[in-house]
Amino acid sequence: MEHPTRVIHGVSRITDHDVYLFKQGNHFRLYEKLGAQPMTLNGTRGTCFAVWAPNAEAVSIIGDFNGWAAGSHPLEVRQDESGIWEGFLPGVEKGARYKYHIVSRHDHYTVDKADPFAFFSETPPRTASRVWDLDYRWTDDEWMEHRRDRIGLDAPISIYEVHLGSWRRGLDGKKEPLSYRDAAVQLAEYALEMGFTHVELMPVMEHPFYGSWGYQITGYFAATSRYGEPRDLMYLIDTLHHHGIGVILDWVPSHFPSDEHGLVYFDGTHLYEHQDPRKGIHPEWQSYIFNYGRYEVCSFLISNALFWLDKYHIDGLRIDAVASMLYLDYGRGEGEWIPNRHGGRENLEAIDFIKRLCEASYRFYPDIQLIAEESTAWPMVTGPTHAGGLGFGLKWNMGWMHDTLNYFSRDPVFRKHHQDQLTFSIWYAFSENFLLPLSHDEVVHGKGSLLRRMPGDEWQRFANLRLLFGYMYAHPGKKLLFMGAEFGQSNEWYHETSLDWHLLEYPVHKGVQQWVRDLNRLYASEPALHKKDCEADGFEWIDFQDADNSIVSFLRKSGPPEETVVAVFNFTPVPRRAYRVGVPHGGPWAEILNSDGEMYGGTGVGNSGRAVADATPCQGRPYSLLLDLPPLGVLFFRAGPSEEGP
Repeated sequence: MEHPTRVIHGVSRITDHDVYLFKQGNHFRLYEKLGAQPMTLNGTRGTCFAVWAPNAEAVSIIGDFNGWAAGSHPLEVRQDESGIWEGFLPGVEKGARYKYHIVSRHDHYTVDKADPFAFFSETPPRTASRVWDLDYRWTDDEWMEHRRDRIGLDAPISIYEVHLGSWRRGLDGKKEPLSYRDAAVQLAEYALEMGFTHVELMPVMEHPFYGSWGYQITGYFAATSRYGEPRDLMYLIDTLHHHGIGVILDWVPSHFPSDEHGLVYFDGTHLYEHQDPRKGIHPEWQSYIFNYGRYEVCSFLISNALFWLDKYHIDGLRIDAVASMLYLDYGRGEGEWIPNRHGGRENLEAIDFIKRLCEASYRFYPDIQLIAEESTAWPMVTGPTHAGGLGFGLKWNMGWMHDTLNYFSRDPVFRKHHQDQLTFSIWYAFSENFLLPLSHDEVVHGKGSLLRRMPGDEWQRFANLRLLFGYMYAHPGKKLLFMGAEFGQSNEWYHETSLDWHLLEYPVHKGVQQWVRDLNRLYASEPALHKKDCEADGFEWIDFQDADNSIVSFLRKSGPPEETVVAVFNFTPVPRRAYRVGVPHGGPWAEILNSDGEMYGGTGVGNSGRAVADATPCQGRPYSLLLDLPPLGVLFFRAGPSEEGP
């Protein structure tokens, strides 16, 4: 690249109104103003740079184009107390590597920083930002026009959680991760074939430590270069949309790492983070906590959320570690945290930030979902902000996940003593708009795979796993399943290797995959199983008290009686013959799904696809079905004559 001439000052993309909004915490499109913006000035191609560093004494651009010589191309600070430094460098175009060399007013501190607003970066362990654009010709107009129907609370939402770097490796015999483009068609076709409605990508923002899985971000606006450039990620999303698959992105506004080139101590002061470690350092992750009380930081974060919704057509954001944001004492002992102005442990600034984030996101993009990973009993996480809620659309049901996995890990002989642990979740199932997660967090750090957490011999482990998934899909709430679980991955997930796709050569694993595929199709095709996932009148117990037999049964409803679905669960390895279950009306009922089907690896115990309800009262209902319940199995029935299942 030709050595650029001097920096041209007085060229700005930033107006006084931009500065006003930025300082008020209300500028939500900062990515159009700050960072490196390629442009043409008086017929000369170059790049306009702008960076927020209010406590800097001097800021200059360094890069390949000037031999990384500090001070050779200085930026100029705006005369409006915004703390923004800017300038235009002729000849610096797309692809150029650069950083900001910052000389602080404090202690003569100097540092080279990556651009917080860079759209692209070098591949780690290299850390420079790169001048880039986001030009892409999207072809997903039809999806974008109708996606509201795919993400609403009355829609079937079944999410396949994916770590791109370890989902599938070995293309053409290579052990490297697939690129965004290589993964695009493969992932889209697989998700479609499996019946998932959405793919959730674990964080794809630039992160220096691969073992953080993307949760330790330094480049909030940069798609990680490990798998390609921004256009390649856009192609992946575009391809998923063409296959009718929505895309949810993990997003991490709760903390950031201590890498020197990142946000930490940006201009020689604690600019993005709190100065006091009792508020500014996360004790569990040894990372830095954003200062939500600083308006410019709120503008940065909300702009980043809207950036992914805007430029990448993302259909939803899953907000990581919300509980760590809400509580000042999260992960801290006595004396290690600072109470709020009322003496409480609630982080009032973070709460205000979350509400503004949700309001802005839904105002500009009403057809998306914001999903909170919130692990406590904080009230009204999915309640509207005008009524005192946080404003999210959905919340992970961590209580359901913990109780259900704990129950399933028990030997069936002891389950009768713990049936309330299984059924307790229904008592609060409609207090929030819940999503049921069996995520990556449940198959790491020595926990083992879901299959290995199931008790018993090999047959029982697989039967238990199918039963677990059946209970998940019958239970009210949207669904999320981490990659590999859908075919009974045996090993604990490891981010450096591919999933064990070779297991599909074995019928038992192939059977689990077929079961999940059929569950997804049943969930999407039966309104009773999804339409009122978040409404109490969509659920009705038949019997939750038969603990001696470890049997549970309930109705799922969508309104019309003919759409009612009955789900009956046997949590023991003993078949229950001629077991009577009360139902709301008589006549034929179709057995539409049976987890013990031989095609799934089961024993084939069932009711030959049908049962007839007679006028024998049972469990408070005037009619009942006499059923053969399979061992460690679930049966789904729909009113009406038998027909071919999904």
